[in-house]
Amino acid sequence: MRLYESVIIARQDVSTTQVETLIEEFSAIIEKAGGSIQKKEFWGLRGLAYRIKKNRKGHYVMLNIETDSETLNEFERIMGLNEDVLRFMTIAIEEVDPEPSVMMQVKTERGGKDRRDDRRDDRSRSKTSEDAPQDEEE
Repeated sequence: MRLYESVIIARQDVSTTQVETLIEEFSAIIEKAGGSIQKKEFWGLRGLAYRIKKNRKGHYVMLNIETDSETLNEFERIMGLNEDVLRFMTIAIEEVDPEPSVMMQVKTERGGKDRRDDRRDDRSRSKTSEDAPQDEEE
């Protein structure tokens, strides 16, 4: 059996409890075939980069699963048929990281700054005395 990481995006108008039920149904497919769910993370309702089926937001869920390829194909087939799933992507991984993913970490832990702070820094740098034109006296 191999390890896989699957990220699923569900429609925005589906409630969080419905998303959890949906993920439990998908997990049952893996577990019935002898596989296991190593890790589950609900990333919440997030904005999409572009519209998908008239949706601007989606519920993101990440699953780390251990299963064989036939079960994975069935898992993906059923996700593709479900109308509540906007997109999904599954990749093979070498090992499951026991720590929370980057999406679950607080922004300050990731080392990110607020975008507004970046703009303020850029404005203050552009108004320094080094960049300002010097008046030459004759």
